[in-house]
Amino acid sequence: MTVVVSENNEANEAIDAIFVSIELSKNSWLVTSLSPHTGGKLSRHGVPGGDIAGLLDRFLQLKRKAHERTGRECRLVIIHEAGFDGFWVQRVLEAEGYESHVVDAASIATSRRRRRVKTDRLDGETLIRALLAFKRGEPRACSMVRIPSPAEEDRRRICRERKILLTERVRHSNRIKGFLFSQGIRGYSPFQRDRREQLETLRTGDGHPLPDHLKRQINRELDRLELLQQQIAQVEAERDEMLAREKQSSQEVAMLTNIVGVGPEFAGVLWSEGLCRHFDNRRQVAAYAGLAPTPWQSGSMDREQGIGKSGNRRLRYTMLEMSWLWLRHQPRTALSRWFNERIAQSGGRFKKVMITALARKLVVALWKYVTAGVVIEGVRLRA
Repeated sequence: MTVVVSENNEANEAIDAIFVSIELSKNSWLVTSLSPHTGGKLSRHGVPGGDIAGLLDRFLQLKRKAHERTGRECRLVIIHEAGFDGFWVQRVLEAEGYESHVVDAASIATSRRRRRVKTDRLDGETLIRALLAFKRGEPRACSMVRIPSPAEEDRRRICRERKILLTERVRHSNRIKGFLFSQGIRGYSPFQRDRREQLETLRTGDGHPLPDHLKRQINRELDRLELLQQQIAQVEAERDEMLAREKQSSQEVAMLTNIVGVGPEFAGVLWSEGLCRHFDNRRQVAAYAGLAPTPWQSGSMDREQGIGKSGNRRLRYTMLEMSWLWLRHQPRTALSRWFNERIAQSGGRFKKVMITALARKLVVALWKYVTAGVVIEGVRLRA
């Protein structure tokens, strides 16, 4: 079945390119195309998921059919979303010489109905519409994703892996404490050096030794915990080595680590997740960090909905955590004084709200510092 995307046939006849959208899923890929001299009708073809050779062959068939209809060679303009497949499909398409774009799915306008129809067929048509608007130069039609290089993508894995390992470590530690709490035992720490010796001396709340199966289960949890400790140490060593290399080749990393209160983890996350990218202004920095405000205005209604949370969540979490520590390690900076004055005026009721505003100001200040050399007022630097 075909769908007409425009009633103006003359405009469709003027199309000199084949516009293609790809709906990427795990099992199948849906290729939706709009070709010249087709009356604005869309064609759809399925390709098995991961079959890049079949996808390229489909593109050649589209070009051959367009050449038969128009008598000229038509170029392909491709659009798809960033999903489970990452960016390897985009890199293959660029290597083949195709004009391809990866769109931010959240930037495409959709119906505001509470319940709306959503299928891969409709999503493919929506991507075609967004691509046409983007190529016409319509402002804010959609936002295209900047594709990181393989080196940049691989560099981010160090800090991300450490975060995953820390989460697993907390999970195992809480599980051990939960097992013991159910037996009336409190105060046991799985991170002490003599944790196994203490486990042998523990007694339940009613004075009995730990059951044998429970003790074996906790010992196996300690084995996993010790393995995680070793892996965290290995990842931190790789992170420190990476930062040492970056200091030699990048002045920005050296500037970040020179600030008191910015340790290796903060510096690694700030650089790999955000500040290594190019931004045109401070609004883009705050939006990428998910810390930009989202006003709601309609007639006499004017209220603030809070931060957008639409950017890099790892960078946002890091900036919020860093803001609390910034008040401790950099109390004399203009940012810390501004925060304390606002909190004093409100009586401390909006401390969590204001820490978010501080995080937004801080990430912008750090961006200005590493890109333009604008030193934060009152900041303490390492000798």
